[in-house]
Amino acid sequence: MEEKLIERLEAAVSRLEVLSTGFRPGSSPEIVSDAPVDPSIVAYEDLVEKFFARVSASAQKIGGKVLEVTKIIEEAFFVQKELLIRSKQCQKPDITGLAEFLKPLNDVIVKANAMTEGRRSDFFNHFKAAADSLTALAWLAFLGKDCGMSFPTAHVEESWQMAEFYNNKVLIEYKNKDQDHVEWAKALKELYMPGLREYVKSYYPLGLVWGPTGKVTNSTPKPAPSKAPSSSPPAPPPPPPASLLSADTPSSRPKEGMAAVFQEIGSGKPVTAGLRKVTNDMKTKNRADRTGVVGISEKEARGASPSFSKAGPPKLELQMGRKWVVENQIGRKNLVIDDCDSKQSVYIFGCKDSVLQIKGKVNNITIDKCSKMGIVFMDVVAACEIVNSNGVEVQCQGSAPTILVDNTAGCQLYLSKDSLQASITTAKSSEINVLVPATGPDGDWGEHALPQQFVHLFKDGQFVTTPVSHSGG
Repeated sequence: MEEKLIERLEAAVSRLEVLSTGFRPGSSPEIVSDAPVDPSIVAYEDLVEKFFARVSASAQKIGGKVLEVTKIIEEAFFVQKELLIRSKQCQKPDITGLAEFLKPLNDVIVKANAMTEGRRSDFFNHFKAAADSLTALAWLAFLGKDCGMSFPTAHVEESWQMAEFYNNKVLIEYKNKDQDHVEWAKALKELYMPGLREYVKSYYPLGLVWGPTGKVTNSTPKPAPSKAPSSSPPAPPPPPPASLLSADTPSSRPKEGMAAVFQEIGSGKPVTAGLRKVTNDMKTKNRADRTGVVGISEKEARGASPSFSKAGPPKLELQMGRKWVVENQIGRKNLVIDDCDSKQSVYIFGCKDSVLQIKGKVNNITIDKCSKMGIVFMDVVAACEIVNSNGVEVQCQGSAPTILVDNTAGCQLYLSKDSLQASITTAKSSEINVLVPATGPDGDWGEHALPQQFVHLFKDGQFVTTPVSHSGG
């Protein structure tokens, strides 16, 4: 009995020594400073200990790649803790300084996203749930109500809704197969809802607490090395997720990137001066070296395109006078088609990180297997179709009777006043947002998220389907 009492006293003394010195085993004294005595940091450690422990325990039982992606989550939460501590040692930064401040966290999120790339794994839904959930940590980027993103608590909730789509797939797939996977998915949800949400709500409802003095330094805490086993070299990282900002303010209604291009085009300002046009000498009827095809020359394409797709050379050409083909364009922000008519169609395939403007009425527009692609068009007679794509933004400046979104993750649709009656059909798609113009001259765009989950109940001899618009903790 006395020995146990002595052990408990020694443990208590050790704890008091830690609190008084401000250090934890394995921590950097330069970073942690007086962190353990900060109630918000102590509460954060309790959050991780209480909620992440369940995720980790389940991952240990599953092992393999699920354990690996779980270690990345652990690393991200460790880096978030370091940033919480460092924020109180720095003055509030500007946008550029904030991007540099958040770079360690962004690097970890990139690592998680890399696991979702390439050949589809048997644990793809685990990877997507984990990677998408980490966007919740971007609440750190909130600089104020005018910064363009939701308040921290709301941001955590919205980010989890995106991840829950894949998390639910894990629950359904393993419901009657393996309870370790079911436990992992349930624990992952509780880590964010209510875990992180309630923590942010209690300690940082208005964003990070910055120090009144101190420098905004470019030096950032080095992320803790992941303990995850690695049997093969990591895949090349994808671009940083838009939600965490690479050099711009994160926003639920993006004001930068392709959205900024859309805003300029819609403003009426002379912003098309730098766009590449299909001139008269490029048309089939005026060229002796081409029959049935109008497009930019191969020499011009090689000189202007920053990079090439492995799928083939870039194309922007009119085939047989009826079909515009835009293929394998990468990093081109100035593509334009301005010599089209209502009998022609536009097929956009395999393009990435580019912007295409279609000036005039066409019969049909199809966007297939594109990534980070922006499309601006006037009028379409039949339909605008978006299939097998990821992270696309489409703006209709005129009318479009039908818009189809199929097997697409991440799609922003900007509608004009003339296209508000468009019929929008979605299938096997997630993160579909529709932005409509404001009623007043100076108002902001209104953003509406289309439901991606539904509840089906058998009632009075038939199934009644209702959309799920929000998920609580």
